[in-house]
Amino acid sequence: MIENLFELIKERKFAEARRALEDMNVVDVAEMFTEWAQKDDDEKQIVLAFRILPKEMSADVFSYLESDLQQKIVETISDKELGEILDELFMDDTVDFIEEMPANIVKRVIKVSSADDRKLINQLLMYPESSAGSLMTIEYMEVDNEWTVEYAIRKVRQQAQDKEIFVNMFVTDDRRHLVGILKLRDLLSSSDDEIVKNLIETDVISVCTHIEQEEVAEMFKKYDLVSMPVVDNEGRLVGIITIDDIVDVMEEETTEDIYKMAAMEPIEDSYMETGVFTLAKKRIVWLMVLMISATFTGMIIQNFDAVLTSNIILSSFIPMLMDTSGNAGSQASVSVIRGIVLGEIEFKNIFKVMWKEFRVSLVVGVGIALFDFIGVAIIYKDPLVAMVVGITIFCAIIAAKLVGCTLPIIATKLKLDPALMASPMITTIVDAVSLLVYFNVASYFLPLV
Repeated sequence: MIENLFELIKERKFAEARRALEDMNVVDVAEMFTEWAQKDDDEKQIVLAFRILPKEMSADVFSYLESDLQQKIVETISDKELGEILDELFMDDTVDFIEEMPANIVKRVIKVSSADDRKLINQLLMYPESSAGSLMTIEYMEVDNEWTVEYAIRKVRQQAQDKEIFVNMFVTDDRRHLVGILKLRDLLSSSDDEIVKNLIETDVISVCTHIEQEEVAEMFKKYDLVSMPVVDNEGRLVGIITIDDIVDVMEEETTEDIYKMAAMEPIEDSYMETGVFTLAKKRIVWLMVLMISATFTGMIIQNFDAVLTSNIILSSFIPMLMDTSGNAGSQASVSVIRGIVLGEIEFKNIFKVMWKEFRVSLVVGVGIALFDFIGVAIIYKDPLVAMVVGITIFCAIIAAKLVGCTLPIIATKLKLDPALMASPMITTIVDAVSLLVYFNVASYFLPLV
C-alpha cells in the first residue's frame, strides 16, 4: 500500500493519491508517513504527500507524527499552512508539539497563533513537566449548573465541533468552581425544562494542576475513567485530561522503568533515531558503577584463594551459583516492583513481603539444592562437593530473594525509583553474598591440602 501510494505521488497523480488517503484512518496515515521517512530521504516528497491530505485530516495526521517529521514538515510549509494546522489542533497537542521543537519553530508557531492562543500556550507551558497541568487540554465540554436542559443541549451543539470529548460534561457554578459531572445520556433523556444541577453527579474525581502524571495515571486506572477534570488551588475548572494522554504517560513510564531495570538511563527519542554516542553515554555510567561494585566478588575470590587451590573443582561451579542466585534475586525484585507500581505493596508491608519471599525461597531452594546435589554427585562422583554446592545454592537463593524483595521497598522509602534496584544492582550484591556463602561452606566441609 505504502509503495503504491507514494508511487502515485512521485508520478504526480495527486487526485488518485488523495482519494486513497481519504479512505484511510489518520493514525495509519501518520504511521505510513513515518515508514516512508525512514526509507526515503526525499523530504520534498513527504511534505508533498502531507500537503495533498484533505484539510480536515491534515491536523489529525500531524498530531500523530514523530517530532522530527513534524519539524521537517513545518520547515517546508508556509506560515499560512502552519496556521491552518494549528487552528485544527487541540491545544494539548499544540503544546506537546511546541515542547519538542527548536526555538526557530516555536517562534513561527507563536507568530502565526492568535493572541488568545498565544496566551493559552504560554499558560500551559508554565506548568511543571510531567504534571497534570502539562497533560491537560482546555477544549472540554462545560455547562452551568443553573442552565435548563434545553439551553444546555443548544450550547453543547455549539461547542461540539471544537471540543475533544463530551461523553461527560463538567458542570460549574457562576464562579467556574467544579460542582459535578453531567452524563450526555442523562442530558438527552431529560425534559427540556429540567435544571442541570438536578441531574449532575456531585462525587467528582478531579486533580490539581501540579499533581504528578504518575498519580493521575493511577487514578484513571483505579476509577476506570476516560476523562478527568483538572482544577486550580481554588477548585476552579481549568482543563481536562483524556485517556489518550494517559496511555502515552503509561507507555512513557513503562519504557523508563525498563531502561532503569536494565541499568541504563532512559533515552528520549526512539532507538533507531538515537545516535551511537548518545546511547553509549546513557549506558556507560551505570556500567562503570556495576563494574566497580563487581570488584568485590574478585576480592572475595582472592581472599579464599587457598580454598580454590586445594579444591580446583570448586571454580567450575562459581558461574552457575552466581547466575542462579542472581536470577532468583531478579525474580523477587521484579515481582515486588510490579506490586509497588500497582499500589499493592508499600513500605509498611516490608515484613509481610520478606516472610512470603522467605517461604518461597525455602521451597525453591530445597528443590534446586536437591537437583544440584544429585547432578554433581553423579557427574563428579564426589558427595562432599555435591553437598557444598547444594547447601550453597540453598542459602544463596534464600539470601537472593530476601535482598531482591527488600531493596525496591527501601528505595521507595528513600524516594528513589524502585526500578533502580532491579536485576543488575541486585545481581551484583547477590553475587558477592553467594560467593561468601560458597567459600565459607567449602572451608568448613572440604579439607585444605
